[in-house]
Amino acid sequence: MKKLFLALFIFSSVCSVNAQEPEESVKNFNEIKINGLYLVLGAFDLTYERTLNEESAIGATIFIPFDDETVNEDFNFYFSPYYRFYFGKKYAAGFFIEGFGLLSSYEQTSVEFGINDAVFTEENKLAMALGIGVGGKWVTNSGFLGELNLGIGRNIINGDDFIEDIIGKVSIGVGYRF
Repeated sequence: MKKLFLALFIFSSVCSVNAQEPEESVKNFNEIKINGLYLVLGAFDLTYERTLNEESAIGATIFIPFDDETVNEDFNFYFSPYYRFYFGKKYAAGFFIEGFGLLSSYEQTSVEFGINDAVFTEENKLAMALGIGVGGKWVTNSGFLGELNLGIGRNIINGDDFIEDIIGKVSIGVGYRF
């Protein structure tokens, strides 16, 4: 009889044991965004962002003007990597602060006056800036997102005084998180 109770106890113990479920790993997301403000003003501004965890992300923006009448015709492009820290309750959303770098390319036209003529030369130049920004991101349950962003920085490397030392970034973006 003791063996029967012992066998039932062991059997019921084995059947009632539940293995711990492994924690669901937090999924990091990718985002693609386009800046609607710059699109209206004559430039293509595309951003890719990858979330690192629930409160931070890294990303990069490429800006290419296509309308020389509304965007400075001497400006070629900029590339801007960034790191963001989010303060919202949703995963990588809400109010954020960011630090960014900005590498820009522009054309510089020089004029040298001679006795009887003037010589025009054009050069492509690069400038590098560092800056900070603030903004907000709103994400729907289906993955669509909206974003407002404002940043300011200072050129730390540029070949001359052709471009301003203070730069700005503004974004009214829409995109998708997947």
